[in-house]
Amino acid sequence: MAVKDRDRFSTATRIRLLGEQTAARVYRSQTKRQARRSRLTGRAALLALVMCSLIVALAYPMREYVSQRAEIDDLRREQQQARERVERLRDLKARWQDDAYAEQQIRQRLHYVMPGETGFIVVDPHAAQQSHTDLGAADRPWYSNVWDGVDKSDASGQ
Repeated sequence: MAVKDRDRFSTATRIRLLGEQTAARVYRSQTKRQARRSRLTGRAALLALVMCSLIVALAYPMREYVSQRAEIDDLRREQQQARERVERLRDLKARWQDDAYAEQQIRQRLHYVMPGETGFIVVDPHAAQQSHTDLGAADRPWYSNVWDGVDKSDASGQ
């Protein structure tokens, strides 16, 4: 027992005991740290924050970009339709410059005939029935009938 007590106070024994105690503390702290450490590191959290910020920052401009592209497509489609309409109107204008076409349209629309010709108008029975249904117009004042005629001609132009 005396050898054991002497061994207990020796420097080598004390250093060895201190080393074992320190190693035990380090091991315990590492296991606690590892147990507490989450899988989300600081770098990963920062990366996630940056990605979310970029997504939020780019969401509105991307939505505006998409809506503007759709608007540009609509305007191009309208422009193409306007070009086609202008082309049709130019063709119609060129046709009206021709005297034969103008004469044909005058004969057809205004029922004009050349001197020496006899004009005939064939009445469609269904159209006659429709005009008989409009006989209620005779009971109204003349300006109502004129206004209805203007409305009908305006509606037929569309």
